[in-house]
Amino acid sequence: MTATYTFDVFSTLDGFANHSGDWGGYWGKQGPEFLEHRAAAFRDPLRMVLGAGTYTSNAPFLAPGFDRGLFDGWITRMFESPVTVLSSRLTEPLDWPDTTIESGDPVEVVTRLKAESDVPLRSHGSLKLNRALLNAGLIDAIEVTVFPVISGKTGVDRVFDGTDDFDLELVQARTFDRHTQVLTYRPTRHG
Repeated sequence: MTATYTFDVFSTLDGFANHSGDWGGYWGKQGPEFLEHRAAAFRDPLRMVLGAGTYTSNAPFLAPGFDRGLFDGWITRMFESPVTVLSSRLTEPLDWPDTTIESGDPVEVVTRLKAESDVPLRSHGSLKLNRALLNAGLIDAIEVTVFPVISGKTGVDRVFDGTDDFDLELVQARTFDRHTQVLTYRPTRHG
């Protein structure tokens, strides 16, 4: 049996995964329904798969003495999950508990993880990694959370720049707190 791989990403309506402005986390649009949905998505066992950049940006939050009570519940659960970091530059040990580094070709590593894992694989962010995995046909589901903002001036990192063309089958669409949409798609290479 092959484990499923979900590419989980936050986005603005105009397709940016990050910003350089004063929006704050979730572009200031999180609400209780959305946060409960996120908690449920991380409730069952899973293995996180991250690129080096995403791991490094989260590592300061794992330092001893950092108040993890500041996190939303799903983030705490993500930090408690086993993690595979794909990197040729990081070395073990890492601050994130139950974390291993794989330095090989990401496509080969994720192919092996999908064959060996007894829990679903999930990646939050890690755009460069997930673009390569999408192009290689290894992503089973793309879960895009669309926050109701346009960040044309302060937007950073377009989610799908550099990917091939894909048709998307909508598997699920949900609206939380009357404004944030979570869209889950099954990708198929176009053509």
